[in-house]
Amino acid sequence: MNLPDVLRQVRQLEIRSRRLVQDVLAGEYSSVFKGRGVEFADVRPYLPGDDVRTIDWRVTARSGAPYVRRYTEERELTVLFLIDHSASDAFGTRRRTKAELATEVSAVLALAAVRNNDRVGAILFTDSVEQFVAPAKGKRHVLRVIREMVSFEPRGTGTDLPSAFEFAMRVLKRRAVVFVFSDWMGADYDRALEIVARRHDTIGVHLIDERDVQLPDVGLVALRDPERDTSRWVDSARRDVRVAYGRAAAARDEAVARRLRTAGADLIRLRTADGYVAPLLGFFRRRERRMRH
Repeated sequence: MNLPDVLRQVRQLEIRSRRLVQDVLAGEYSSVFKGRGVEFADVRPYLPGDDVRTIDWRVTARSGAPYVRRYTEERELTVLFLIDHSASDAFGTRRRTKAELATEVSAVLALAAVRNNDRVGAILFTDSVEQFVAPAKGKRHVLRVIREMVSFEPRGTGTDLPSAFEFAMRVLKRRAVVFVFSDWMGADYDRALEIVARRHDTIGVHLIDERDVQLPDVGLVALRDPERDTSRWVDSARRDVRVAYGRAAAARDEAVARRLRTAGADLIRLRTADGYVAPLLGFFRRRERRMRH
């Protein structure tokens, strides 16, 4: 993709995302993603009614008069997007590929984050980490993150979720919000996911295409695994074959949900043929209700 095409796509994404953030998601994002709590600001003289537990005894001893510590809420967050660009995520039969959906939704969330003065970064991976944009603040930086997402051309075809999680753990020095966009067709990632979710607020975004879950009646067809570059012929005209395909897909989706739940991570499901606003809003509102209770 040449530079003018990249810049045009970035601009289109920015316009669509900005409108969505301003009109729909502005309050939802900030209400469910909190800062790290409070941080020390300064000290001031003790006043009647102040909580004695806030007295700074060192300053009090030096000055000969009681002083209390003042704290301010630390709102700033770090938001990191992990985006799977394996060959299976380059697949899409309707409006967009899974990777394109991940890029667009990440752009929306990145612009919501920058409105809250949060730091934003990205890890783009296949069977290895291929691109890393370190988290930083500011509109210019967020547009750079989006530009890297749009222009990215993966070299690998496989999926190595554990390597991506381990890389995230190395580069994140304090608690962050981590969005993981993938079709979750990789294997043996449970332990690495659990470690990330224990340290960071982790949200698994499950990208699904219609053909992942439903086999159409089109007769004899070759089903190809793009990550392993293997094919298998099946007779989709047979009802039992289509039913088995659907059951296997349902079991796979349930396994993804169970693995995320066991690790302590949240789940958002997005489909390439559908809009993503309703699933995002549903996630934000479920999370807000959970926080209240």
